[in-house]
Amino acid sequence: MARAPASGSRSSPRPARADAATKPAAAKAATAKAKAPLTAAASPVRFTGFAKDAARFFHELAAEMSREWFTAHKAEYEALWVTPMTALLAEVRVGLTTAYRGLPLAAPKLFRIHRDVRFAKDKTPYKTHCAGLIAVGDGPVMETGAALYLSLGLEEYAGAGFYGFTPDQLVRWRKAVVADRSGRELTAALAGATAAGQALGAQEVLARVPRELDPDHPRAELLRHKGCVLGFPAIPRGLIHKPDLAGWLIEHGQRAAPVVRWCQRQVAAGAPGAVGAPGAGGAA
Repeated sequence: MARAPASGSRSSPRPARADAATKPAAAKAATAKAKAPLTAAASPVRFTGFAKDAARFFHELAAEMSREWFTAHKAEYEALWVTPMTALLAEVRVGLTTAYRGLPLAAPKLFRIHRDVRFAKDKTPYKTHCAGLIAVGDGPVMETGAALYLSLGLEEYAGAGFYGFTPDQLVRWRKAVVADRSGRELTAALAGATAAGQALGAQEVLARVPRELDPDHPRAELLRHKGCVLGFPAIPRGLIHKPDLAGWLIEHGQRAAPVVRWCQRQVAAGAPGAVGAPGAGGAA
């Protein structure tokens, strides 16, 4: 996980000698650095793009799929994928800060390459992509949503939002979709995202509107969704090998932000009607 290096580090508590003219300026600069917000330059490694032959690693992994092979090539995976992905997510997080003003963006998280095969029919031990996310807030991502989901490798995906709602979130989602004011706000936010080529999806979309809801409601389509995640357009060919990938993800993340923020207000923990929210009924 990328972390900003400690600012104003000192090799000795009492420097042997400091020029009188430069010492005040140096102290002032160190203080300013300590107070400065996280910036892309603060990341230990600057994102410059993934290597053009990086996909070869996943092709070979897919062919081998053995612990022995992966252990022998783990350093290659770290260098080709983990290091640049960590730098990329750190840079995108900084670029999305303004779009999420007032909401904390958690430190980027990378997912393990090992698949959880305990209850899966497919016992393939490794994923053939490198994936990570930038969560909104410090809670579980299923409860707080993500400013960015990103998978790169033999499979590619970029998006933002709530992949799937918890049962209580689903109740609040449907209530807010049906309500006139909040429903119109969501429609407007979605229009901005879809105009940028983004597509609304969810972990599950029902075949029809739930029985207890009006199938002729003007936003009936949204009532079938059990999540609210915006899939970004396909990443332009070759862009993952360039530093410009960070800017492309930031731009689409900013377009998706109004929808994610709407879900934060209306659906996430602490939203109106949530257990424990101000004015909400029920036990905390």
